[in-house]
Formats: sequence, structure tokens, C-alpha cells
Amino acid sequence: MDVSEAPGILSKTSELDWERVELELLFDIVRTFDKYVELRAGLGPLLRLLEVRAGLTWGMVTLLDRSTGLLKIEEAYGLSPEEKERGQYRLGEGLVGRVFESGQAIIVLDLAQDPRFLNRAKNRTKADMAGLTYYCVPIQSGGSIIGTLSAERRIQQNPVETQIPRDRSLLEKVSSIIADSAKLRERILEEQFRLSRQDQAFAFEYEDSNQTFSAGQERLGLGRNGKIAEGSAIVGTSSAMRGLYEMLTQVAPSDATVLIMGESGTGKELVAAELHRLSKRSHETLVKINCGALPESIIESELFGHEKGAFTGATAQRKGRFELAHRGALFLDEIGELPLRIQVKLLRVLQERELERVGGTGTIKVDVRLIAATNRNLEEEVRAGRFREDLYYRLNVFPLQVPPLRERKSDIVLLADYFAEKYAKKNNKLIKRISMPAIDLLTSYSWPGNVRELENCIERGVILSADMVIHSYNLPPSLQSAVSTKTEPTATLEAALSRLEKELILEALKISGGNMSAAARRLGITERQIGLRVHHYGINWRIYRK
Repeated sequence: MDVSEAPGILSKTSELDWERVELELLFDIVRTFDKYVELRAGLGPLLRLLEVRAGLTWGMVTLLDRSTGLLKIEEAYGLSPEEKERGQYRLGEGLVGRVFESGQAIIVLDLAQDPRFLNRAKNRTKADMAGLTYYCVPIQSGGSIIGTLSAERRIQQNPVETQIPRDRSLLEKVSSIIADSAKLRERILEEQFRLSRQDQAFAFEYEDSNQTFSAGQERLGLGRNGKIAEGSAIVGTSSAMRGLYEMLTQVAPSDATVLIMGESGTGKELVAAELHRLSKRSHETLVKINCGALPESIIESELFGHEKGAFTGATAQRKGRFELAHRGALFLDEIGELPLRIQVKLLRVLQERELERVGGTGTIKVDVRLIAATNRNLEEEVRAGRFREDLYYRLNVFPLQVPPLRERKSDIVLLADYFAEKYAKKNNKLIKRISMPAIDLLTSYSWPGNVRELENCIERGVILSADMVIHSYNLPPSLQSAVSTKTEPTATLEAALSRLEKELILEALKISGGNMSAAARRLGITERQIGLRVHHYGINWRIYRK
């Protein structure tokens, strides 16, 4: 039986006693996490604390692997390192997958009565699991589920209505600590990257807008222009992108069908091009077609071709995209938009590797590697009857999940530099750098439009720049919100002038290397005036000394 919560009222004395024990345990868990740099290293000691101090056994922590979109077992009682490495759950798979999908805790009162546990139990009999209560709670960070925490308890003397609320409350608090620790470590990595970029800006300046590689980038371990690999067009070196690229390089040499999933604007077409570049068919053509951009009346002809006279306007025979991609690869973008009637014909081509043109009778053999992409959840589309289940499983041979930009924030500066150089050349302008206040805006924004939105913002910044620098006020107003600029929500002229004044002072201090006199001369004010303003805004001018 699954229950969401159990009723019960504890006496004042037992409640206070339990709160004391719980607080001591939570304090020791936090101290344990502080000892380890890597989050995963602290999970084993955490589960041991839950077992020894709280009596919660068979603990397991799973976290979302953003490169695959699957839940990966990070630590679990009773599993070998090899089993942990292989262990993973899909969305909605088992109780763990259901908790991750719904974001709601699940409690099973007696494992011995649940066939799901009996079927998967290792070295445990039905008698061993009799009386065991199973808990699984979500690990939530910033409004999104990033994993699950589960454990078991044998409830004997304590009444169920007393123990279950206590256990659930404790596990939810522990899951919150795990989420906070994961978020803190992610922020530390981002801050380290940002400080490295700031140090790089002080260490060298671009000689001209065409300079794209420097000693500063070598210190950061980046490739040319921040590319993930030599010869690749993919910009980004975050852990999420490295995981994606590792999967990509493994599947590229094969002829397996690849399904690229991700939100709109994440660069799925770029991933498809990289797959083809690394494949053994790279010397042949990569033919691309956007299934969502063509009306249903002509999509069949575009894919499979047509014979002369097949329909009104068919004045000559025409080869379809499959024939044009023979011995090469075909990229079907937004494949979730395909009508059901076309899905049937596409399934046959994938299964038999042959097709018939519209209006034709002859069978044409094709040798094509298929790469598909979608921003839809095809599993939901299958359940809704808008996408064929058999075609989905044909396409989902090797799925690749492209992370959204908000999950790879350490790549934002690299991408911004890349687009600044690109559009500086396109517009014949000299752009030497992006100001730190502008970088702060870029890194604090949520980017619902992903990389495409970032590209548009930088293009605007290049066009509006008047002094070879992209400033925060050159960026779109949508980025300059009260949250992103860390200012009080106000539209007064005084507040706007104060923000601009502070930014100009920061720029002058950076240019002058922390020399207050030189900065004052550059701004056309006295040393006393700049001293008063530096004190007013709480600016630490010493950090800008060369």
C-alpha cells in the first residue's frame, strides 16, 4: 500500500526529545558534507549516519545525469561500485522514477506485501522484508527535481502513526541538505570560472577584434574560441556539455539512429552536424529538413520524392531527401511535428531501407543514417496518440539530451565571446571585450530561449556598442531586471543614474589598474569626488591594482 502521510499526534515530551535528536543528527550531516569537496564522497558517510543514528537502513541516493536525462545511483547500501556505476532509472520507472517524475514522496508500509520489491530483492527473502517500511522522497533544488533519497525502517514497537511522520520529515530535511550542497558546489565552480575569466581580462587585452586565442584561455584549459574539441563547432566546456560530447563521440562512428532531444534554441542542429562530422559518412552529404516548417501536403514529396504527373504541379520527376542523402545522413529536425500518415511511411523506410516515390510503383533502396531531433516529449506524444509508438522505439536507439543554457552557466561567457567576435566581423565593428556588469547580467539571467536568445542579445550589444565594449546597458531590457541587477525594484531616475555611475566608476578603475587619480581624470572629476563615490557604493578599488 502506498500512502502519502500517516496521521498521529506526538506527546510534548517525546516530540521535544525527537527534535533534539534530529537536530543533532542534521548538524552532524552538515559537518560531514563540509569535509568533502565532491558531493558524491559525502553521500556514503551520510547514509551510514542515517543507519546508525536514525535506524534508517538500505539508504540510496540518486541524482539526475543531465547528459543522459536519467537518474543515476550515486550511493546505495549493499551495491558494489560496478552496480552503482551501471544503476540508473528512467523517468517514471519504478518507485524511484515515479517520485522523480511527480515530485511527491512515496511510502510503502510493508515491503513483504509489495511484489515490486520481492521481484528485485537481492539476497533478501520475504521474511527479511516483513515489517519493513520503505520511504522515497524527492531531492529538490530551485524548483526542479534533481534526484531522490530512499531508505527503509523496520517498525515494531513504535506505532506507525508516530514513526512515519518523523521518518518522512527527517528524510525531507536531509534531501534539502543534499540539494543545498549540490547547488553550493555548482555555484563555487561557476564563481571559480568567473574569477578565472576576470583574471584573464586583467592579464591580457585583445589586440584587435580578430584575436581569438590567448595564454589566458590556455590557463583555463579551453580550446580555441572555447570549442569543446579541435575542429568542432560546439562552444562550451561545462560538465554537462562534456558528458554530451562523450556520448556523441561514442555513437558517431556507428550507423545507429540518433534521437537528439532538448528545448528550442539549445543547438540540436549543431549536435547533428557534429555527429556527421565525426562519422564514417562525413565525406558524404548531410541533408537537413525541418519537418515543422513544411505543410502536410508537400512533406511526403519532400521526403520520398515524386514521379512526373503524380499530382497537380508535378511537371517532372523529383528525388526526395532520402534519395539525396543516399550513403550519407539525413537530419529530420522537429520530427514530433510529422503527421501520422507520414510516420507510417517513415517507419517502413527505417525498417526496410527502401521507399517508393509519390505516384511511383518501383521500390528504391536507400542507405541513409537517420538523425532526428525534437523539442517535444515524445513519450507524452505517444501516450496522447499523436506519435506512433513503434516509430518512437525505432528512433530512440541512441538518445542524446542537449542541456538547456541555464544548466551550463559556465559556458555563457564563452558563448558570449564567440558571438561577440562573430557579429563584430559581420558588422565591421571593433569589439574588444564585454564589461563585467554585462557578464553579471548574462550569468544571472534564466535564458528561456537558450543559446539562440543569447546570440540575439550579443548581436544587439555589438550593434549598440559605441566604445568597443559591450556594456550592460547595450543588452536587451529583458535581462536588466531587478533580480538580475540585484537592485531594488524602482523606476526612478535617481536609481538609474546611480547604477550607471557605479558601472562607469568600475570601468574607470579597471582601465587605470586601481589608480584612483587616473580613474578620476578619465571620468572628469576630482580625486575627492571619486573617493566619496567609491565609499558610497562600497567599491573595493584595491582589487583592480595590476
